[in-house]
Amino acid sequence: MNKKVSLQDLGRKDYKATWDYQEELFANIVAQKVAKRENPEIETDNHFLYVEHPHVYTLGKSGDLSNLLLSEKQLEEKGATFYKINRGGDITYHGPGQIVGYPIVDLENFFTDIHKYLRLLEEAIILTLAEYGLQSERSQGETGVWLGVGTPFARKICAMGVRASRWVTMHGFALNVNADLGYFDNIIPCGIRGKAVTSLNVELGVEKVGEAEVKQKILKHFSDLFEAEII
Repeated sequence: MNKKVSLQDLGRKDYKATWDYQEELFANIVAQKVAKRENPEIETDNHFLYVEHPHVYTLGKSGDLSNLLLSEKQLEEKGATFYKINRGGDITYHGPGQIVGYPIVDLENFFTDIHKYLRLLEEAIILTLAEYGLQSERSQGETGVWLGVGTPFARKICAMGVRASRWVTMHGFALNVNADLGYFDNIIPCGIRGKAVTSLNVELGVEKVGEAEVKQKILKHFSDLFEAEII
């Protein structure tokens, strides 16, 4: 089993171009798995992509288009794009000031349990936020990471949506660090009405949080939880 995970930080990159790149890495791992049947010595790759997207709304395969509250013209006016994609979950927003992480890994190198995979991704974010003095948690029946669960002030700080096929994952998480929360007003985030969205800088009461530091903390917890070696 190969527990090495190759890290790439793509910087700011168009959503569709990044999606295409994910699909390419995903297909390569699947091809390796097929070849491994004939030659058990072959190791399958694992990747972890960091990226920041220009303003974009994405709708998961089980999502409801009515949760997008903008017309095509309004999207254009806001400089945003829209894609219907092949991950789980409903609608979400990506944009500047948000740390997006896409682990594209062969879970057979770690464990074969998609629910455990999601819970560990959430745990990596929960542990990272704890380093900033924030107590975050899961909300029953709602994937992602939240603050103030069970109170009238419940708010989501990290969205998650993944796809897995043949135990290979793609898509991942989006943590609001210095995000422009106004863009969330144009959707019903994740199809959940009456729940607010927040960002790390808002919770800490500062203008800007160092994103490079947050990325390092997430990676450390990801590495520990998955017993992975980041390269």
